[in-house]
Amino acid sequence: MEKYIKEILSARVYDVAIESPVHTAPALSRRLDNQVLLKREDMQPVFSFKLRGAYNKMSRLSAEAAQRGVIAASAGNHAQGVALAGTKLGIPTIIVMPVTTPAIKIDGVRSRGGQVILHGDTYNDAAEYAMKLVEEKGYTFVHAFDDRDVIAGQGTVAMEILHQHSGRLDAIFVPVGGGGLMAGMAAYIKYLRPDIRMIAVEAEDSACLKAAMESGERVKLSQVGLFADGVAVNQVGKETFAILKHCVDEVITVTTDEICAAIKDVFDDTRAVTEPAGALAIAGLKKAVREQGLRNQVLLAVITGANVNFDRLRHISERAELGESREAVLAVSIDEKPGSFRRFSQTLGRRNVTEFNYRFGDTTAAQIFVGVEIADGANGRRDLIHALTEQGLCVVDMTDNEAAKLHIRHMVGGRSQQVLNERVFRFEFPERPGALMTFLDLLGERWNISMFHYRNHGAAYGRVMVGIQVPEQDRIPFAEFLQLTQYPFQEETDNIAYQTFLAP
Repeated sequence: MEKYIKEILSARVYDVAIESPVHTAPALSRRLDNQVLLKREDMQPVFSFKLRGAYNKMSRLSAEAAQRGVIAASAGNHAQGVALAGTKLGIPTIIVMPVTTPAIKIDGVRSRGGQVILHGDTYNDAAEYAMKLVEEKGYTFVHAFDDRDVIAGQGTVAMEILHQHSGRLDAIFVPVGGGGLMAGMAAYIKYLRPDIRMIAVEAEDSACLKAAMESGERVKLSQVGLFADGVAVNQVGKETFAILKHCVDEVITVTTDEICAAIKDVFDDTRAVTEPAGALAIAGLKKAVREQGLRNQVLLAVITGANVNFDRLRHISERAELGESREAVLAVSIDEKPGSFRRFSQTLGRRNVTEFNYRFGDTTAAQIFVGVEIADGANGRRDLIHALTEQGLCVVDMTDNEAAKLHIRHMVGGRSQQVLNERVFRFEFPERPGALMTFLDLLGERWNISMFHYRNHGAAYGRVMVGIQVPEQDRIPFAEFLQLTQYPFQEETDNIAYQTFLAP
């Protein structure tokens, strides 16, 4: 640890990075009854902390290694840091990026002097190709997180925090993907201020550090979620885990909805729009306050980046209220007769209806999909459901049903009695030309598509829900087809939302 402290103190980052400010979040502080501080790494020249580690690493390359040129694999923030460092140091840089990378990030790398090669659908595809070019061309590879110099560069964030805030500090919340930022910060903080709790925050669907901490060794996840793409890593780094397993006090995981709510919280206090990974620490801080009953403490969250596609804001705003537990999404069965909706609305009282979807199904009962504003989080949702059931209404809570929130809320009323043997799946398709045709070519003419829903959320992967007619005798060949697609999928045939609104 002493060696890391020396490396952090001597790290070269300020040729390109700024000493980002620590701001108070007044609205969030009042709501949470704690003093909440924000370390604003989203204000860096590349709108992310990543340039610290990239520049520190590249500034220490030998003349021979620099002359060979630098190559890196990245889907965004690390790429821009490497490109900017290369321009500053006069080192040619090549960045291998997935073909699914949004144009805003590709343009950001090119505008900072980096040469972009698009390859593969995922970060892993890009990284494998980058290593192949290292072998063929002799380039110098700069890892995004699993490198001592990179870790030391990121550790300067902690050095600044202790310089800027010398008073009481109870806990620091840090997003974790591969672990470079947390490793550098935790090494520095725990050496100088062991009283400060270091809390790692991960997206629930890419929690590689939590898995490693629980097993005592690094674990490779078979699949990771892509919403918080800045931390979508399937295995924590070897060098980073050697530090984290000793220096992290707690790992908190958060959902997509909780991340969206945190993005809104940061906006409300700063008018800045962070990327999903950038708001991860705030989501974890709020969860810790809620579940551990923290009061009158000084809590700091690192806002790590603001490279978000504008198109994604629609999806983020839709989910923010759910993440804040200010909206309940319900399926309610009411009588199919005049006045039923009015009586239903009277039961809601002064609660505001945010969404109401309905289509005539039969003459006895109407199945409605409704969103309702609530107060007091889970307690408010429970009170609402109780009030409705007290009126004899059949209610199914779909607030945490991913298929309902992503797809079925936009499809209510699509029943067909003529559809036989329908099975329903959610897929994640790479957001690039040809992805759908690849799927359809594999499907061929063997099975009929009976339902299809897709919405562009401005992310690297599109969420698709598909209904396919599969006779019982075709179960084995259809299972083989699903594996051939190589797209992540989940069957939703038995999902209560599908059964309530769409199933024949």
